[in-house]
Amino acid sequence: MSKLPTAVLGRTGLEVTRLGFGTALYRSDKPHWTEEYASGLYNTVVDSGINFIDTAYDYVFAEKWIGRILGSRYGEFHLATKGGCTDTNPEANNSEHEWTRDNLFRGIEGSLRKLGRDSVDILQLHNPTVAECESGGLAEAMSDMKAQGLVNWIGVSSTLPDLPEFLEWGVFDVMQIPYSALEREHEDWITRAAAEGVGIIIRGGVAQGEVGVGRGSEERWQKFENASLDELLQEGESRSAFVLRYTLTHPDVHTVIVGTTSREHLEENIEAVLSGPLPDSVYAEAKRRLDAAGERPAEVS
Repeated sequence: MSKLPTAVLGRTGLEVTRLGFGTALYRSDKPHWTEEYASGLYNTVVDSGINFIDTAYDYVFAEKWIGRILGSRYGEFHLATKGGCTDTNPEANNSEHEWTRDNLFRGIEGSLRKLGRDSVDILQLHNPTVAECESGGLAEAMSDMKAQGLVNWIGVSSTLPDLPEFLEWGVFDVMQIPYSALEREHEDWITRAAAEGVGIIIRGGVAQGEVGVGRGSEERWQKFENASLDELLQEGESRSAFVLRYTLTHPDVHTVIVGTTSREHLEENIEAVLSGPLPDSVYAEAKRRLDAAGERPAEVS
């Protein structure tokens, strides 16, 4: 198998594969999604050369499974988790977030216990607002965790309108941002953040997969048709693969975390990444068509 391309994750200095793997996969209505099945998939991810895995305290069984399944392989990949969460109800597959210093420390201690580790490479705040972060003293708490050796690097999963202020603080080493051809709002903010040395982790890089194949919504994927992007596909290329390649063509995207419970989709994602970025002319034309269809980036002030 060809080696996956890598990028340096901003000022962390971590060399990460441009395709990462997300573990927010558990659904109570998927009876096949057991620890045994996850074992096969997680090991396939690492065997394929993917060296960046993203999880969270509230991803149901994910941290426990990572610890039990991949604990002996921690030297083969970088691991990022998220904090501010509370315990998840597996049936509802959701949790509340509590933006306090105490809960953040409770969470990292729980994450490390489940993962069977003394520290994690990256801890990210799990989508707080600026106000929540300020009121809970979360940036200071994360800096303290870093000083104590519980985490090596700190970050935040964020969106507009909070992202610019988080960037101004200058304390976050990485930012996890939603982005794809069908969700371009943060396209230019990614460039701004990367210019400040922030490592860029992308979620939603395949827009959750096209309708009927993945979990993407009809509303979002209608944008693909509105922009007539089918005309730009290579022979045999799927829409999802094209969107992933578009995401990775952005010069300031370091890694894209794509979660799937399907080995077939995992292999397709790997093949798309190995195909390389879109040719300059195709990328420019895709942007032009998306602009014309009303899918434009937000303005950077």
